[in-house]
Amino acid sequence: MTVKTIFDESLRNELIERIQSIQEESMAQWGKMNVSQMAKHCTQWNDWVLGNGNHTYKQDLLGKIFGKLGLKSNTKDDRPMGKNMPSGKAFTIKENGLDLENLKENWVSQIASYAHYSNDAFIHDFFGQMTLEEIGIFVYKHNDHHLRQFGL
Repeated sequence: MTVKTIFDESLRNELIERIQSIQEESMAQWGKMNVSQMAKHCTQWNDWVLGNGNHTYKQDLLGKIFGKLGLKSNTKDDRPMGKNMPSGKAFTIKENGLDLENLKENWVSQIASYAHYSNDAFIHDFFGQMTLEEIGIFVYKHNDHHLRQFGL
């Protein structure tokens, strides 16, 4: 069985089309973020995975205990991520008045850049060390999750 991955060009293009369809009026179907906060969350999260900026990669204690189990559960099939999943503190966005169009442009660029992904230093704060295949699946699911959050 093939699982959806960010490393599939057609799926990257589909995500890009969905990102481009985001509007200021897009309303969340669950969660606490507005559409601009969600876009900023996703761009910061993608920067982290891609290695853009200064990031310290370290697995937390809870992740060392439960991370591999959670990773397997999240990457074994095409089941979407559940609603209201907790976000790491570094990716919780509280600010308002964000430039949605600029965030969308950045997000689209990030998705396109996964075609040349190379961040050997990446360690997920909960899941820990991940294979390239696991990263591809989880990155797709995370971006898809937030687009579905806004009905896209």
